[in-house]
Amino acid sequence: MKLFVGMDVSLEKSALCVLSEHGEVVKEAEVACEPEAIGAFLCALAGEVALIGLEAGPLSQWLHRALTEAGFDLVLMET
Repeated sequence: MKLFVGMDVSLEKSALCVLSEHGEVVKEAEVACEPEAIGAFLCALAGEVALIGLEAGPLSQWLHRALTEAGFDLVLMET
């Protein structure tokens, strides 16, 4: 199953909402705002992460680079 993830980023934690390819909420979580923690959360999901929508902000370049290097597809979105 393809999954789509929206991320709301803050300094300490990021809120993640995972949707199925049918638009159903699969999981919601708060994860430490560290690429390793976010990557571990994404890898533990039951399905293929097709795309991640990342909120534009002060941490977005750092997170975008790290998660792209980890093999995830991301799109940067302005709020």
